[in-house]
Amino acid sequence: MPELPEVETVKREIEKAVLKKRITGLTIKRVEVIKEPQPDKFMQRLVGKAIIEILRRGKLLILKLSSGDSFTIHLKMTGQLVYPGNGLKSRVSFRLSDGRLLDYNDSRLLGELRVVDDYRKLKFVKELGPEPFDLSPQRFVQMLSTKKAKIKSLLMDQTFVCGIGNLYAAEALFRAKIHPHCLACSLSPREAKKLLKEIKNILTQAIRYKGSSVDQYVQLSGEPGNYLKFHKVYDREGKPCFICKTAIKRIVTGARGTYFCPRCQRLNKRCVSKRQR
Repeated sequence: MPELPEVETVKREIEKAVLKKRITGLTIKRVEVIKEPQPDKFMQRLVGKAIIEILRRGKLLILKLSSGDSFTIHLKMTGQLVYPGNGLKSRVSFRLSDGRLLDYNDSRLLGELRVVDDYRKLKFVKELGPEPFDLSPQRFVQMLSTKKAKIKSLLMDQTFVCGIGNLYAAEALFRAKIHPHCLACSLSPREAKKLLKEIKNILTQAIRYKGSSVDQYVQLSGEPGNYLKFHKVYDREGKPCFICKTAIKRIVTGARGTYFCPRCQRLNKRCVSKRQR
């Protein structure tokens, strides 16, 4: 699934490409991706409206319209926005006032498109945790101190902190030298502050390189992101650690595969739960 760097990349690119342009027409090929309102009303609330502001909240893209409505796009696993598009692979194509198409592609139809009065009233938006870049070290230490969940699972919990998924959680933990099964509350203040610093560093770097093209993520141009070459552990099972040469391992955490170096990211006694003992 595209995570914060990928969605932020698309947000910045779409801002340059379509801001202040009007949606003059719509072609809906697969209604499954339209979650609200019904397709005919969805079309009515978009056509003729100008895109006046573009926001991101967690992994959600928000296009504010001249009508006051919010057009939200959740790419999920395989959603793509491509501009200018050609309509060939699109599930929904938006014709803009410049005569070009903004295509929404989605091979598995897992994405979610909505037009709502106010995106902030959406249930899942209300439940989102803070943005990583908004967190201070002191607040992050406090947030972790009461959580008994494994740190990898907690970082992926969008109600705890939003925008971080499987890929960047694994990469940040490696850089902070923290085992993914460490209990969040077992981390020392120093470890917690180091982890937050690495989270911000890796997200910033991934945005700079236009995200990681794993699965089907692409930039707005249709080109892949360039951050894949900087991955240290993700999808490197069996390959040597860049630091100690130990083989990278893959384990399952919270029903998701995660990658780590068993030597650089040791599970110390403070991190072991009663069940693990």
